[in-house]
Amino acid sequence: MSMRFPLACFLPAFFLAACFLVGVFPVAAHVGSPDVFFEGDAGPYKLLVTIRPPQIVPGVAEIEIRSLSPGVRQVHIVPLRLSQSGQQLSPVPDLAHSSKEDPQFYTGTLWLMASGSWKVQVDVDGDRGAGSLSVPVPALSARVLTMQRSDGLVLLPLGLLLCFGIVSIVGASVREAKLEPGAAPSAARVRRSRIVMAATAALMAGVLWGGNQWWDSEAGGYRRYVYKPLQLRAEVAGGTSMPANLELRLDDPGWLNRKTDDLLPDHGHLMHLYVLRIPDMDQVWHLHPERTADGNFRQPLPAMPAGRYALYGDIVHANGLGETATAEIQLPEIAGQPLTGDDSAGAGPALAKADYNRSVTPLSDGFQMIWDREKAPLRARQPYLFHFRVGDPAGHPAPDMQLYMGMPGHAAFVSADRSVFAHVHPSGSVPMAALGLTQPDNPHAGHMMMQSGMASPPESSRLESNRPESSEVSFPYGFPKPGPYRIYVQVKRAGHIVTGIFDANVEY
Repeated sequence: MSMRFPLACFLPAFFLAACFLVGVFPVAAHVGSPDVFFEGDAGPYKLLVTIRPPQIVPGVAEIEIRSLSPGVRQVHIVPLRLSQSGQQLSPVPDLAHSSKEDPQFYTGTLWLMASGSWKVQVDVDGDRGAGSLSVPVPALSARVLTMQRSDGLVLLPLGLLLCFGIVSIVGASVREAKLEPGAAPSAARVRRSRIVMAATAALMAGVLWGGNQWWDSEAGGYRRYVYKPLQLRAEVAGGTSMPANLELRLDDPGWLNRKTDDLLPDHGHLMHLYVLRIPDMDQVWHLHPERTADGNFRQPLPAMPAGRYALYGDIVHANGLGETATAEIQLPEIAGQPLTGDDSAGAGPALAKADYNRSVTPLSDGFQMIWDREKAPLRARQPYLFHFRVGDPAGHPAPDMQLYMGMPGHAAFVSADRSVFAHVHPSGSVPMAALGLTQPDNPHAGHMMMQSGMASPPESSRLESNRPESSEVSFPYGFPKPGPYRIYVQVKRAGHIVTGIFDANVEY
């Protein structure tokens, strides 16, 4: 028995230290929206995949897969490191479990054992053969795990009881171990047992102190792995009487070995910058700053009224990790320059006048954007496909739609308190540059590279590839928390980028 007590006495130090460790940080890729949503084809099967990464790494990621095509019989999932190098050893794939109520819905869990960029490979087998797809997912520790206060209050006295118990047992063994039954210990034995008990108590105190120091050291080391978001430093050069440029700098607060000069182009741009006028959130700009010789970014500003603005800058690192750097800036009135290229702007009602039942946004020339809303209320932490379409003045589908940066459209989901921001594509919340890294040896991955701006289609196919299949576009996404949200949807029609603004109230 005496061999077990010292090990048990480490428990109080472990739990006491854990009770004091806490830290919460935003998660990469999207502000306050850590879950990954992806709609894609696994061979002949269309899937909607939701991945909820662990907040602590190593940790368990929750996987949800809905088959949008019939005939799926079995789904396997496996985690792999996202790498540009060739084959890598992989664990045995796990079988995703089909729901009894909905046989098209599969769930599973996967351990992500290290921080960084991962991909979840989904292998499907069914009536039409086999198929596979890979979904990039960031595995980042967002906080340090803590113990509930109630558990600490229970375990602390139990740990102290164990410590007092081992001291008492050692004292009793010295005082009475060799006595005949019923014999009283001598004064010398009692004195010796008290000395041994005092020495044992001092030893146990040293063990507890040493354990606490060790745990503090381990916790301090782990804090280096807790994700620290990039910071965006913004200032304006110029003013109302001369062209104004927004100067941007990415600052790393010190997180592992992250770089800021290893960025991949996503849809042909190293940074996608959303600018929202706050607090009304009634005007939005989707801009694309260019990198300067010193490694920073510069964006010529369009005409903008004086006020305060929130900035969200999306970037993608060479390892596939996407990040959103944020800032706020106070601007004077900017005369500005005309928008060019892929830069765009939109305006809508002030947030105070939000209509959470409105499903139509007027566009220019009598056109309109319609949100095909479901009648059921929107709920947090559930994946949805948000469907939008553009109609002409007569209500017919718009005939002159074009791709916007290689896709039918782009959307931004922003909470009213601006704690949630997600830039979403028709394929989901995954950056296209990261998606291209999931299958570097796949000949079909070239199409994904073209859409991410890492390659250019041949001249003969550019006109045809610039025509979307219809005037409709959908975005897979799920709100991370309840509350009011604003949705900015951008598409390209007749050579012009137009923006539809909608409001949503999300329930529990």
